Amino acid sequence: MPSLALKNLVHDKVRLAVTLVGIIFSVVLSAIQLGLFVGFQRATSDIIVNSNADIWLSSKGLANLENGIPFSESKFFQVKAVEGVERATKQIVQFGTWKKQDGGDEGVMIIGFDLDGGMGELWNLTQGKIEDLRQPDSVIIDELYAEKLQVSQIGETVEIRVRKAKIVGFTRGIRTFTTSPAVFTSFKNAQNYLGLNENQTLYVLIKAKQGVDIQQLKATLETKINDVDVKTKDEFTVKQQNYWMFGTGAGLRF
Repeated sequence: MPSLALKNLVHDKVRLAVTLVGIIFSVVLSAIQLGLFVGFQRATSDIIVNSNADIWLSSKGLANLENGIPFSESKFFQVKAVEGVERATKQIVQFGTWKKQDGGDEGVMIIGFDLDGGMGELWNLTQGKIEDLRQPDSVIIDELYAEKLQVSQIGETVEIRVRKAKIVGFTRGIRTFTTSPAVFTSFKNAQNYLGLNENQTLYVLIKAKQGVDIQQLKATLETKINDVDVKTKDEFTVKQQNYWMFGTGAGLRF
């Protein structure tokens, strides 16, 4: 029986070749599509996944990471007072405008983090030091976007919203799902670039004490702090991926 099946296969060699090519093409195409899907998912949520935070607290009704609404830092101090919170830090993620050397504008995603907070930091740093962001008006960008932003080396100066921005370092492999390059800076610098008040933040990142149940801590935060959304890192990751992959009207909701 196997020999008969083999004879049928090789009887028409042209048909066999065309069939095999079709099968191989289908497998390769499926692998490419899977790779693109995984890549898109990673790009949409890299900032959340690499934040080192257990829980993200944001304004009520947040649609996605890039559209946060400022709220008073009083909520930050409320978070710190909750039993089970090891530490909390403020975070800013918001779109801004980068003035290029040729005078053109480029949309960027400004990410401001507390340099002493241990959460929400950049990663894969290849040039410079995170400590260099303590300088006023200093930023770090990814090598991938250097040409697009018309910079090539540390020390160059551009503008973000009519405010000086000095390049103090480069990362490698930090991509965003939108066309806007990520620009990392200190929390204070980000406030200045975006025109936020000194007592405003867009997110509070939370690290639970060792042994504390994350879901229980989330429930406690929801009870004690009004008018906010509280998501575990995993929940926020899925919400972000659903938003960009499937649109605002589809996907898993929390």
